[in-house]
Amino acid sequence: MSHAGEQGTLFIISAPSGAGKTSLVAQMLKHDEKLGVSVSHATRAMRSGEQDGVNYHFVSRSEFELMIGGGDFLEHADVFGNYYGTSKSWVRQALMAGRDVVLEIDWQGAQQVRRLQPDCVSVFIVPPSAETLRQRLIGRGTDSVEVVERRLAEAEDECSHAVEFDYLVVNDDFDHALADLLAIVRGQRLRMNVQQQRHAALLAGLCNHRGLHG
Repeated sequence: MSHAGEQGTLFIISAPSGAGKTSLVAQMLKHDEKLGVSVSHATRAMRSGEQDGVNYHFVSRSEFELMIGGGDFLEHADVFGNYYGTSKSWVRQALMAGRDVVLEIDWQGAQQVRRLQPDCVSVFIVPPSAETLRQRLIGRGTDSVEVVERRLAEAEDECSHAVEFDYLVVNDDFDHALADLLAIVRGQRLRMNVQQQRHAALLAGLCNHRGLHG
């Protein structure tokens, strides 16, 4: 439950393809009911089993471009001919309501968000080794050898930007990586600037001699 005047935190989670980011974030949401996930806008066609407003907010390319022109996105990107973006107003409304929000984006999107939301907390997830990443990508059974090799090359570039993030989590053991992510969230909630908002009355009473002795 959020307290009046309490500001939520925006958590950025980034990782190369195959590092386990999506599965980890899904479990974070199950383990921490105070966390919410930002649903991106997308111009691609809705796939079987997907729901508008749950998986993505599906909009036309012209609608998306109007939103870009209106400065409506914290970050956006053109990925293989389709636009994806994070609504600035939705995220800020959620944060103002005291909710913590998780945003799954790549390192380029993270750079955009940091400029507009500098108080965000960013986490980069990596596999324990390049060979482990290769085996995970092959193990999916969904990509050709050429696609796997391309993703590995992309991962090398993506991991070079890991130092730009606040935290690094190594996904060697899934449960340990999940515990690390939840610890980062919990640690952020215990920071003094957050606790001052949450416990203003308590601190005022403890710091007031009359409150202690009266």
